[in-house]
Amino acid sequence: MLTMLARLLKALNAETSPWAIAWAFVLGMFMGLTPLWSLHNLFILFFALAFRINFSAFLLAFVFFSGLAYLLDPIFDYLGESLLTTGALEGLWVALYENPLARLFQYNHTITLGSFVFCVLFAPIWLFASHRLIVLYRHRVMARFNQLKIVQIVKSTKFFSTYQRISGLRGS
Repeated sequence: MLTMLARLLKALNAETSPWAIAWAFVLGMFMGLTPLWSLHNLFILFFALAFRINFSAFLLAFVFFSGLAYLLDPIFDYLGESLLTTGALEGLWVALYENPLARLFQYNHTITLGSFVFCVLFAPIWLFASHRLIVLYRHRVMARFNQLKIVQIVKSTKFFSTYQRISGLRGS
């Protein structure tokens, strides 16, 4: 867990695109808030592995939102039940349930449907909010931290430059 946190801090402080980290947070949110053994999570894991996102950020978001999901399950259950019992959507649910491929997604379960709809609605907000937080972190927190005398002294030592070269922090 500490290694993942260290890798996330390394990505936040490196030249990794803020959008790559923000998308990792969004995919981790989907994976963490929805039931783990769902078919759509297989697609989310595929996207997380196929695209250039920060996998440590994805895993940390997954762990965080998995814990948060237990608190939000009553809301997901209510949302899913409301959608499944809406008369106007009855034809859609019947058609999805009769389709064997669509049935694999398990959207006839209240928590699965409610959590997925919640994630779809909350994803754009979380994407832009996390991007903004990353940018603010880089401009404010990291900039102030780098201005500390102790940090400047440590960064000017030969030991630190050797450490950077060996650990590959510069991307070489």
